[in-house]
Amino acid sequence: MTDPLKTIRIGTMIQATGGQAATRIAEIADMGFESFEPFFWQTTRGQDLAELGKRCRDAIGDRDITISTLGMFGNPLEDQPMDRETLQGWKDCIDNAHHFGATCVAGFTGRVRGKSLPDSLPRYREVWSDLARRAADKGVRIAFENCAMDGNWQTGDWNIAHNPDAWDLMFNETPDENLGLEWEPCHQLVYLIDPLPQIRKWASKIFHVHGKDATVRWHVIREHGIFGREPFVFMRTPGFGDSNWTDVISELRLAGYQGSIDIEGWHDPVYRDELEMTGQMAALRHLKQARGGAVHVNASGAYEGGDPAIAAQ
Repeated sequence: MTDPLKTIRIGTMIQATGGQAATRIAEIADMGFESFEPFFWQTTRGQDLAELGKRCRDAIGDRDITISTLGMFGNPLEDQPMDRETLQGWKDCIDNAHHFGATCVAGFTGRVRGKSLPDSLPRYREVWSDLARRAADKGVRIAFENCAMDGNWQTGDWNIAHNPDAWDLMFNETPDENLGLEWEPCHQLVYLIDPLPQIRKWASKIFHVHGKDATVRWHVIREHGIFGREPFVFMRTPGFGDSNWTDVISELRLAGYQGSIDIEGWHDPVYRDELEMTGQMAALRHLKQARGGAVHVNASGAYEGGDPAIAAQ
């Protein structure tokens, strides 16, 4: 019997731009991750994604690990050479997602640089209406990451999908059912937004979740505000930030979410560099415990498994 907790899997992101995704999967596949999100930064560098997908699945082998989502992060709305590579990368990921076993491609919407968020909507509609149709023809969903990349309502370089008011505007422009969100609580806490009500309101549009958190430094805000010299918030690995992941996962379950929470590392100010995987393994254990720990179903012949590391605690 399949572990019923794994309707929500806990995994991690892995860099794919340099072609090392399959190698990285092979290195960490036995560490307890249940899913992987290979991701590209701005460009696929012309890689053969069908071949890369095969190598990633071969690296997984017969382990109970999935790849539900590919990441493609860049600005496909502008027209500089790298922007054009990003747009082509989206097309290539959509066309080749099935080679990874993935049904979702996620990343930034892009943005008309230096303009207000509403000023990007015509170009957003032009690009994403076409990509949504392309994805729908292949049974693929598109999920927009909710990171502002230091942008705001007035200006920015990368992404307009960072604010719930923007989501209302975007999904009015593109009502396609296969367009949604790659959501995480971190980017909402960074802007002092309560994440939990968003799950309740936007659950039907949450296609993928990133495991990333934040610590709001209220002592800094009270003394220096949010525009001073001292950083008022840190991005954190789950388990080290402010979010109650038991509540987050409970709300996701209540809303019917089935998919992966893939840890997004490389941001924690403490658990980074030589402590990166220490932090990620702590996050993996934390998220599995928040998901319910080990499975115990009291019925004849019922599943009695679960994660051995959790069961041993």
